[in-house]
Amino acid sequence: MAEEHKRILVVDDEPEILEFLQEALDDSGYRTETASSADEALQQVKIFQPHLVLTDHQMPGFTGLEMLRNLRRQANYVTVIFVSANIDPECVVEALKAGADDYIRKPLRIPELLARIESTLRHNDTHRELFEANRRLQEMVDRDHLTGLYNMRTIYDKIDFELRRGKRYARQVACVMMDMDRFKSANDDHDHLFGSFVLQQVGEIIENNVREVDFAARYGGDEFLVVLTEAQADGVRTFCERLREAISDHVFRHGDDSIRLTVSMGFSLSDGSEDARALVRQADLALYEAKAAGRNRVAEHGLCPSA
Repeated sequence: MAEEHKRILVVDDEPEILEFLQEALDDSGYRTETASSADEALQQVKIFQPHLVLTDHQMPGFTGLEMLRNLRRQANYVTVIFVSANIDPECVVEALKAGADDYIRKPLRIPELLARIESTLRHNDTHRELFEANRRLQEMVDRDHLTGLYNMRTIYDKIDFELRRGKRYARQVACVMMDMDRFKSANDDHDHLFGSFVLQQVGEIIENNVREVDFAARYGGDEFLVVLTEAQADGVRTFCERLREAISDHVFRHGDDSIRLTVSMGFSLSDGSEDARALVRQADLALYEAKAAGRNRVAEHGLCPSA
């Protein structure tokens, strides 16, 4: 008997074959769902999240091969086995090259089919484990180990993506540069471990104040970058003031050490012409204006800073 949690989606435009295969797989302990077209199958994949898709090659609408290529563009690996009466070697080779895990010719022999399913599902487990390991590894590469925010390795690509999306939908993107005021005192008057604790806490405060559609990075040292998508000037100012006050009101306390700190912030808004580096550079210039005007304040690129 198969493990009960293994889910198989059977795709075929002939009702008799669907019924035949579903009955055989159900009897073997698998959980099954069916679809009569590739388009319906793609919808079922989102809902049912199968471990394996058993599909015919030729179907109405777009083919099983086109469905396979669509599945291979998705993040989660789904095992795909073709079951087809088409024995043209070129079709078999094309399917395997496109990412099919196996190709079984009709007429079917159920014991062989079940053996092949069991074998390919073992490979499915390996693919999923590798995908999860790669995801965790990528997370380590993309994230700052101290704050849990993004690091600067990939942040410009993310900003450029949001700028393209914003231009397409006529929405603005904001970059907020933030620097801790007189952060040196956290290290000089305490120790570097306390300074690291403060930065970690600031990362948490930032995470608690951004929306799910926004993202933040540790820019370097005690500087941080926050990217607000679908932004407007008034909303960005409100966000910056709220974040500035949240940090200035916070007591950073660790053991016998405690300190209060303020931050200076500068922000820029896209106008459809910038790339990521230009937008960040404008926010950095605004941050410099906030620092020069006395710290613990917010400045907007091109405007005078306000306390």
